[in-house]
Amino acid sequence: MKILKYATLFLALSASFSLTSCNEDEDVQQGSVSLEFENMAGAVPVQLGSTTYKTTAGDTFSVSTLRYYISNIKLKKADGNEYVQPESYYLLDEALPATKTFTIPNVPSGDYTGLTFTIGVDSARNVAGAQTGALAPSDMFWNWNSGYIYTKLEGRYSPSKTNGPLVFHIGGFKSPNNTIRTVSPAMTNKVIQIREGRTPQVHLKADILKMFTGVSTIRFATVNNVMGGPNAVLVAKNQAAGMFTVDHIHGN
Repeated sequence: MKILKYATLFLALSASFSLTSCNEDEDVQQGSVSLEFENMAGAVPVQLGSTTYKTTAGDTFSVSTLRYYISNIKLKKADGNEYVQPESYYLLDEALPATKTFTIPNVPSGDYTGLTFTIGVDSARNVAGAQTGALAPSDMFWNWNSGYIYTKLEGRYSPSKTNGPLVFHIGGFKSPNNTIRTVSPAMTNKVIQIREGRTPQVHLKADILKMFTGVSTIRFATVNNVMGGPNAVLVAKNQAAGMFTVDHIHGN
């Protein structure tokens, strides 16, 4: 009889604990956050076509194509807790303005003081076979051995005898030419306040001039046609060192 009594008590406590846990899960409020990327060349917005820009080293160039992947987005609270967005892969295309803004739903409510993301596509997805959405095969994909192009910038540069073509295809996930980079743009004195029924907008700037200066100075006279390899690594390091900044947050 005592055994039956204790067993009944244990089952009752277990049921109570499960119910409490479910209720606690249901009580967790969620909100969303919007990320907006603005492509810049120094202090001016990028315009595709004949508009020219000058690198810090003095090379002049124009941009006809600008695309890049943003993936594996994480939001971090001051106490160190993180929200990792599942399946976060986005292809941003300067020619398609709608792709430069996207919303992350179902984020637990709270004050987030950190933002982390990858420039490119993680190695697992590079070899995962045919995929859909932003990772569907396209001209941002080389092949199953070489993987995705993480950043594609094309245009023309001068001075050159022919106003030569400029091609920067930054990609590669194998050592020693791995160009996957994860960045955490500074959010000094900035907080993303996520609440139920509210969608703050985080405005980020991506300065393409930073692709060519920083850790290494890229001169177009010698480096103007890059499709992976050691020179792509130099550009990737520059990107990680300062291409992306959090400009402001509104809607908090």
